[in-house]
Amino acid sequence: MSYPTQPTASHYIDGAYVDDAAGASLPVIYPATGAEIAQLHQATPALVDRALDAAHRAQPAWAAMSGTERGRILRRAADIMRARNHDLSVLETYDTGKPLSETLVADATSAADALEYFGGIAASIAGEHIQLPEGDFVYTRREALGVCVGIGAWNYPTQIAAWKAAPALACGNTMVFKPSEMTPLCALKLAEILTEAGAPAGVFNVVQGAGTVGAQLVGDARVAKISLTGSVPTGARVYAAAAAGLKHATMELGGKSPLVIFDDADLESAVSGAINANFYSTGQVCSNGTRVFVQEGIKEAFLSRLAERLQGAVIGDPMQMETTIGPMVSERQLEIVLGYIEKGQTEGARLVAGGNRLNRDGFYIEPAIFADVTDDMTIAREEIFGPVMSVLDFETEEEALTRANATDFGLAAGVFTRDITRAHRMVAGIEAGSCYINTYNLTPVEAPFGGSKMSGVGRENGHAAIAHWSEVKSVYVAMTPCEAPF
Repeated sequence: MSYPTQPTASHYIDGAYVDDAAGASLPVIYPATGAEIAQLHQATPALVDRALDAAHRAQPAWAAMSGTERGRILRRAADIMRARNHDLSVLETYDTGKPLSETLVADATSAADALEYFGGIAASIAGEHIQLPEGDFVYTRREALGVCVGIGAWNYPTQIAAWKAAPALACGNTMVFKPSEMTPLCALKLAEILTEAGAPAGVFNVVQGAGTVGAQLVGDARVAKISLTGSVPTGARVYAAAAAGLKHATMELGGKSPLVIFDDADLESAVSGAINANFYSTGQVCSNGTRVFVQEGIKEAFLSRLAERLQGAVIGDPMQMETTIGPMVSERQLEIVLGYIEKGQTEGARLVAGGNRLNRDGFYIEPAIFADVTDDMTIAREEIFGPVMSVLDFETEEEALTRANATDFGLAAGVFTRDITRAHRMVAGIEAGSCYINTYNLTPVEAPFGGSKMSGVGRENGHAAIAHWSEVKSVYVAMTPCEAPF
């Protein structure tokens, strides 16, 4: 199959596409049909070493450029991405199965936002001056870490690559990025665009592969930092490997986030928030608010309106603009979700709607809504990563807060209420890195994003990201003669 902006090889190293047929086969499956649309190769150890060497050689000169120069290249790349948004969105849909109606507004556009934002602040990355007695002073320098490794998840391949590359490159680092083996195509186009925008060869490299490739990248002595987006088990392994080498690390992991809807919430807005928090990207979003706590006074009205709204969902060909729900990313992920739906029913939750696999090609499933869910049920405790909403009842604000925090995760949370003081009390008490009031799952690049507890370490986006992609050097300057006791 031929499609727009099709990458021409498996890897992108030192400013050019490269391949090595000795690498294990990496088939690319289109989730809407189950058909193989491309055949890539995983990186051999020699290719991984070649990518790291390219990044290592390129880094000193890249860091020596002014922030203004680096920023200009990133902003130029953002312009190119926006100009090609349609084709890049089509590629994202082929990679992930997400509807084109979604990828056109949420994927390459977010990547372009990140490149533009960090390109815009690259020139202002600076230290500070600290005045001391007798004229002495200290100044600080914010310096690049060196070679960084990015490891992506399969749900937002373009966005995740740029969310990591943009701040890393703005700070003067170089990067070797490994996409998920399930969605390997889009990061290659980011690398190609950065080269076109003027990034020197070796500044941003892409290698394909599964866990063995990631392990080689993480364990290499040339690597100063690892940034991973993925599951908690994978993050724990990578974080431990990074710690063994005392490397910098940020982990953006999974969640089982609470969405708390009070009686006084605007019903239509709350239903919209719950839909966005559970069924966008066919439920394959790490920050999804999958534990929907609904106060008893509004519960039946909420469920009724939610069921009505779901009648307007269009499950179908993701290339058709009227489609709002596409397939799951893979057969395996679909089977995992179906397994959770079965557990929910077995453990006594009430399946209000959906939950069936559709009888068609591809990996399609109806969005599922469970009611009468209790905190101890598997579907309320474990991350499903699919279109499965669990609705739980609650009576008081104090109860909702306690139960919302009764999880090992802490990525996101949402509150719907007209009482703004209650909203602020709730988000102050909720243990999560990103909280929403009367909305859900909006992630502007200007705002830090990341989790607490088992949901991760560090932050992406916003000015906070600069601290995670650079380090501070202090320089003490004496203005008087140096003295010693003898």
